[in-house]
Amino acid sequence: MAKNDTKSSKQAKDEQEDKNGALFIPAGILTGIGVGFLTGNVPAGTMIGLGLGFLVFATLTVIRK
Repeated sequence: MAKNDTKSSKQAKDEQEDKNGALFIPAGILTGIGVGFLTGNVPAGTMIGLGLGFLVFATLTVIRK
């Protein structure tokens, strides 16, 4: 029974880490929008920010596992 408690605890920790890492996606979008306003091309900045957010999220996921 202790084995199941350990497994569920690890799963809960992994889910929390994924939620924390997923915050990079909207952060990347908002940063990209800001850069887009500075450069005068909001859609391009948004897409670049989205891509960078996903890249950071994927990198952290691979490093943690």
